[in-house]
Amino acid sequence: MLLGPVVWVLTVVICYFFVAKTWWFPLPISQHGLQYDEQFLRTLVVTGIIFFAAQVALGYVIVRFRDDGRRASYLHGNNKLETLWTSATAVLFIGLVLMGTRIWAEVHWTEAPADAIPIEVLGKQFAWSFRYPGPDGKFGRTDLKLINDAGGNPFGLDDHDPAAKDDLVSASLKVPVGKPIKLILHTRDVIHNFFVRELRLKQDLVPGMEIPFHFTADKIGTYEIPCSELCGLGHFQMRSVLQVMSEADFEKWKQEQLAQK
Repeated sequence: MLLGPVVWVLTVVICYFFVAKTWWFPLPISQHGLQYDEQFLRTLVVTGIIFFAAQVALGYVIVRFRDDGRRASYLHGNNKLETLWTSATAVLFIGLVLMGTRIWAEVHWTEAPADAIPIEVLGKQFAWSFRYPGPDGKFGRTDLKLINDAGGNPFGLDDHDPAAKDDLVSASLKVPVGKPIKLILHTRDVIHNFFVRELRLKQDLVPGMEIPFHFTADKIGTYEIPCSELCGLGHFQMRSVLQVMSEADFEKWKQEQLAQK
């Protein structure tokens, strides 16, 4: 007898935590993040209503058809109702999937804007490295034989190439606010995953592949970049930060780095 009311109470408590947005996401810092959150909320509302109705019905069935000492009776299912709610569920969830696919495709199936700032991203056990083209706007030549992590050359830049002399290498990702960024993702060893929760973006780095990935950050701040793909015993320490800076601060940082070369 008490099981039905317990189900109702648990349902209300669970729904409260979602409605109150307890343990919620951090605020998004991009237009994609806003669209992502809107789609997530739509999906959560739809599934939440269905969850609430289903649990209320479950509690009712437990109370209504509890064992009261009488002989059990058999109720035949209603094929029309089952067809109706199965079809409605399929239409509802396929619609939500199609709406979400549009948001996903805007990141993964569209080219970065022509004026996007190119930045090469290298994932390796267990660190991130980022390379920027210098004032010439070109990435310099690299050579696997020249890779030297201890010497500050994780990309294997060839100093004999004029285009490589002004390339900038950083252990953190620095970008100007409001400017489109085109990341070129590489991994030296195993699969890693580039993830910034405030951007609502994740992308695997796959050995042997060059993967383009673009975004625009609209809020100045510092945000964590963890590797979110288990990549070995040191996986827990593979993290860096995304620093979204004013355009003036970004240009100042580049000039300071060039002056140190």
